Amino acid sequence: MHLLFYFAIGFTVFCLIALVMAPFVMGSTPESTRVMEVVSQVRLDESGMRPQPQDKLLQLAKDMRARLGLSDNPKLKARLASAGLRDPNSADMFFAAQFLTPLAGAFAGSFIPVNTLFWVAAIAAVGYLAPDMWLTMMTKRRTKRIRRSIPDALDLLTICIDAGLGMDQALLRVGEEIAVSYPDINEEFTQVNLEQKAGKPRLEAWQSMATRTQIEEFSAFVSMLTQSDRFGTPIIKALTRFSEELRVKRRQHAEEAAAKTKIKIIFPLVLFIFPCIFIVLLAPAIMSIASGLKAMGN
Repeated sequence: MHLLFYFAIGFTVFCLIALVMAPFVMGSTPESTRVMEVVSQVRLDESGMRPQPQDKLLQLAKDMRARLGLSDNPKLKARLASAGLRDPNSADMFFAAQFLTPLAGAFAGSFIPVNTLFWVAAIAAVGYLAPDMWLTMMTKRRTKRIRRSIPDALDLLTICIDAGLGMDQALLRVGEEIAVSYPDINEEFTQVNLEQKAGKPRLEAWQSMATRTQIEEFSAFVSMLTQSDRFGTPIIKALTRFSEELRVKRRQHAEEAAAKTKIKIIFPLVLFIFPCIFIVLLAPAIMSIASGLKAMGN
């Protein structure tokens, strides 16, 4: 067991050293050299200001990815888009976080005097997983906010279409109205409009939004639009019916959550509230009995 533990520690340290030394040891091809020349050019912006420290960090991450030959990961881009991070440098920032956080964790763990190697490896591993966990948490929070805003957005969309606006114009209008209260769904509506302006069909743009947000309601909405377009159903009736179904589902989820609280409240009752009640009720009686037995003994 001890041999396996030290082998794991040695392998982790070897991987960290190899990751740090790889850009300096690996040879560069003419293509990668040309890419490095392009991305390493430091230009002054229009105001004449030099790059900020975060820009230098992003440039270092790009250089590292180019030297290691790591191409852009489509799945990572999709996850960043689901979390609302659409900046072109988001992937480089995430790569820099995954690269620097383990090194910082290993450096911090080296100051622990007891089981130093274990803490170095453990904190470095946690530092490597921390950016991925943060991204997952951000995606879940954003998905939850969008799911809460869908019924109100569809109600406004129904009102706009009923007032005579087209689907695309109603979409922009609803995005402007809910930009303050629901900025996340406004970003998605804006993205759909930009994709349509770029030439993507409406249903494909909506399907891309459903895939990007990973929300069942949007998938059902795209299916409803497809059926309305195929069978010629009036869009206003389909939207009204779909909005009512979402309201019913929202009410059912609230009732389900309220029903679960009866079970969830048992654990704090048993662990925290009942012991306090027993102490308040039984402690005086136990003290009186103890005093009486002591008086009888005397």
